[in-house]
Amino acid sequence: MLRLKQVPDLIIRMKMIDSPNNQQSYPEDAVSLDHPIQPDREGGQDSDANLNNLLDRIRNLTKSRRDPNTELPETELPVDPSPPRETEPLTAQNTEEFIPIEPVSLRSADLTDSEVEALILKYLLARGDASGRDIADQIKLPFVLTEELLRRLKQDRLIGYRGSASLNDYVCELTDLGRERARRLAAYCSYFGSAPVSLRDYITSVKAQSLEGQHPTEEDLRNAFDDLLISPKIFAKLGPAVNSGRGMFLYGFPGNGKTSIAQRITKVFGHHIWIPRALGVDGEIIRLFDPMSHAESPPEKSDGLLDKSQVDHRWVRIRRPTIIAGGELTMENLEVSSNASTGICESPIQLKSNCGTLVIDDFGRQRIQIDELLNRWIVPLENRVDYLNLPNGKKIQVPFDQLIVFSTNLEPRDLVDEAFLRRIPYKIEICDPSEDDFHELFRMMCPKMGCPYDESAINYLLEKHYRGADRPLRCCHPRDLLLQIRNHCLYEKQPIELNPKTIDLAVEIYFAVM
Repeated sequence: MLRLKQVPDLIIRMKMIDSPNNQQSYPEDAVSLDHPIQPDREGGQDSDANLNNLLDRIRNLTKSRRDPNTELPETELPVDPSPPRETEPLTAQNTEEFIPIEPVSLRSADLTDSEVEALILKYLLARGDASGRDIADQIKLPFVLTEELLRRLKQDRLIGYRGSASLNDYVCELTDLGRERARRLAAYCSYFGSAPVSLRDYITSVKAQSLEGQHPTEEDLRNAFDDLLISPKIFAKLGPAVNSGRGMFLYGFPGNGKTSIAQRITKVFGHHIWIPRALGVDGEIIRLFDPMSHAESPPEKSDGLLDKSQVDHRWVRIRRPTIIAGGELTMENLEVSSNASTGICESPIQLKSNCGTLVIDDFGRQRIQIDELLNRWIVPLENRVDYLNLPNGKKIQVPFDQLIVFSTNLEPRDLVDEAFLRRIPYKIEICDPSEDDFHELFRMMCPKMGCPYDESAINYLLEKHYRGADRPLRCCHPRDLLLQIRNHCLYEKQPIELNPKTIDLAVEIYFAVM
């Protein structure tokens, strides 16, 4: 009787016999599909009939591949006459240059079994019980890697199965032995969030997403500052300064938009970057992702190039950061800080701002001495690397890759010496607006405030309250005065409009002590 395991061999012989180009001879015991298979003495008629039907179906499927209007042999496939479909080009708008890929093993993630097991035990100590997939989602590792560790922890009697969960999963809880070990681990460091990323991988990501490799054009600058009125003279200076990716001084009188310009510079570069949630360096956990400083921007679900299921969830996609440090800046903000009660380290502001912009607002008015700040950053500004001290006494080298903007109302030469000014190559003065610029600012702000623009009212404002009072023009005045007028009209239940009465009232309140 013909066995089922002989079917693949029969299919191969069938194709060779059925091909018109085949000139090879076969031995006499080769099976021909043109004749039904004869039953032998060991089998019954039903099984042989079923096998013959199966082979007939295979032969028909094979013959159906032929085009009846052509004489192509079976070994050749017909060519699709339609033109090839064009694929979308890979540009900065539809793909990312750097995408962290999900690790296939703990070794490829630069993690040890002990590190991950410690996170699992501390999480179960805080949670009580959790399914295997909940644990994998908490530490941001694939379930296939977490499941193996959970089985090992169960074998070591550190956890037990409280019950079953969906998809061949179990609800885990700590045993008495596991609870005791988890308490010892939490006493050293209570962190049980995402598994940390190695410093080596982080340095690679910064190089791939660095500002130095990008060269924005004038069009990029105009798109970034589309809601601000920037003079062509300032644009001509901002362009090269932003392209350098190094640093700049923005100085001038207060209220002319230095901080607003500094906040929008980041928009000139790529919109998103990937950063680790936490860094792991020799057993120390350094938290890098800060919801107060970083705006998370998850990738859209797509079946294209970026498959979210293949992304390493230890990383988070954020908008390119802009971090502003004002008068509250201290020396502690520039070093790795450790919480004595939790054992968790917090990254400094220059590390959080990598691949983005760091704005030192009101430079010269910080709680930290200017000389201390300059001495701390004079080497990083020159070499583009920084050195941080860890709580365990080790010093590490990290990238110093951001555009630093010093915004000040004071003259830069009165604040710092020549050696530091040399390392900040661009100094841009933000001047007072002209009267034409003042009119244009009102035209831009009036629609946003729901107030019709009235040129005669603005001329009245300039003549009486600026020329007559010898008061300088500032870029912030149109916005601030319109807010005064808007709030007054809303309170009086009157239409929002520019007229001498509302202007006089707004000026009296706004410039009362100025």
